[in-house]
Formats: sequence, C-alpha cells, structure tokens
Amino acid sequence: MTLYSHKDANIRKTCLLFTVFLIVVIGLGWFFSYVFESSAILVFAVIFSVLMSFISYWQSDKIVLAMARAIPVERKNNPELYNIVENLAITAGLPTPKIYLINEASPNAFATGRDPAHSVIAVTSGLLDKLNRAELEGVISHELSHVGNRDILLSTAVVVLVGFISLISNMFFRSMFWNRGNRRNNREGGQILLLIGIIFSILAPITAVVMQLAISRKREFLADASGALLTRYPEGLAKALEKISADPTPMKTVNDTTSHLWIENPFKGKNRESLFHRLFMTHPPVKERIKALREMSI
Repeated sequence: MTLYSHKDANIRKTCLLFTVFLIVVIGLGWFFSYVFESSAILVFAVIFSVLMSFISYWQSDKIVLAMARAIPVERKNNPELYNIVENLAITAGLPTPKIYLINEASPNAFATGRDPAHSVIAVTSGLLDKLNRAELEGVISHELSHVGNRDILLSTAVVVLVGFISLISNMFFRSMFWNRGNRRNNREGGQILLLIGIIFSILAPITAVVMQLAISRKREFLADASGALLTRYPEGLAKALEKISADPTPMKTVNDTTSHLWIENPFKGKNRESLFHRLFMTHPPVKERIKALREMSI
C-alpha cells in the first residue's frame, strides 16, 4: 500500500462529479424547455454545462484563489515557508506546489489545482504567526496529502459546479413566476407542472450540497493519516488542529461554497454553531481527527 493509494478512486469520483453535473443541468434545461415550450433553454443548458465543466477543470483553482484574495509567495519573500513546502514535497515524491498567502489573521490553509503538476498550497498569515515549525509542517503535509490523493481537482471543481447549479436553479425558479401566463402553464395540469418545477429548482442546489458533503469528510481523515505518515510526527498536526479550531478569529473571505477546502472548519463563533452549518458541516469533528492522529503508531 502506497502513501497515496486512494488517488485512482478520487479520479473516478471526479469523473462522476462532472457526469452528475452534466445530468443535473441538462435535466433542468430539458424540464424547463418543456414547461416554457422553448427548445432554446435546452440548448443553453447543454452549452452551459459543457462550458462550466471545462472552466471547472482548467480554471477552478484560479477562481478559488481569487475568491480567497490570495497572493503568490516567492522563496525570497518567505524562505522558511518555501523550504518547508519544498522539503515535504520532495519527501512525498511530488512536484513542489506554488505557494500563496492569504491576508487573514485566522489560522487556516487549503490546497487547490487540477493535478500535482499544477498544485497550489495557500496559507493564511495567521497560520504562519500562530503555529511553530512542527505544527506548520503538519498542516503542509496534510495539504500535500490532498495533492497526492488527487483530492484537489475534485474539491476545487465542486466550488464552481455547486455554485453554478445553485445559480442556474435560482434563475429557473424566478423564471417560473415570470412566465406563469404561458400556454402550457394554463392547460389542464399546468399548475402541477409549475409545482414540480418549483420542487426541482429547490432540490437541485440541495443535491449539489449533498455532492459536496459526500467528498469532504472522509478525505480529511485520509489526508490527516497520510500527512502524519509523511512527517512521521502525528502530534505536530494534532496540535496544529487544536490551535486552529480553538482560535476565535473570524475569516473575512470564507463562504459556504469554499468552506470544505480548508483544513479545518473556517466558520467561527455563532456561525460555526448555527443550525445550517451543523446540518451541512463539511469537516469531521476536530476532536475525532485529533483522537485518530494520537492513536496512530508510526
């Protein structure tokens, strides 16, 4: 068993994600083209889904970095961070990822990119300020494990695909009310079609969120274990998770669409404990992750 033995499974999951996205969006397009008696809607849905799949594969990492307001880091700007990432990448047998810094006081980090050759690790300034070297190595090893396990394309593409499914569903939902007077809606059974359309529009973004949840929780346990094997020091990552989860500083650039990317739940205080975030929590409880790390024998 290799350190990154689950990479093929994640590649299959990525293909499945794009397939489900195409089916959902084209299905929405077909249904609303029938309700509105306009084949142009179906044509739009097909073109839209293919275009978004293309963008998600080639440009999703740039979209995520822009959303986080991340800036690139060169060796001369932060040699210690650069050396940590470079040394761990060599140990893991991976290309050295690009490094980005996010001006946030809250400690956190994420990895993105479409494959190891185009990977990125982004860390907040708070992470560099509040963690010691062993803890920082634990965090970087966790993110490199996401790269090695081929999690990064899957996780990053979800940001774009989930966002666009929600957007197009909302657009169609509003269109249902703008076009209530068309001929098909006035026929017998038209009101039933309208009701089905409303239900479909509501369920589509929920389905997208469920897709997001399905890929997030188990991958964190796997990345924790792989990262601990990489550094041979599980306690470093365990202590880092304790500090990150206990830090009360809120993040300014985080939202529900990107929350699953971070090493630990980025929502703090009341936002973290709200019913919505507990219901759609993308991270396993940090106590369980720390317990699993401290029970590892290396």
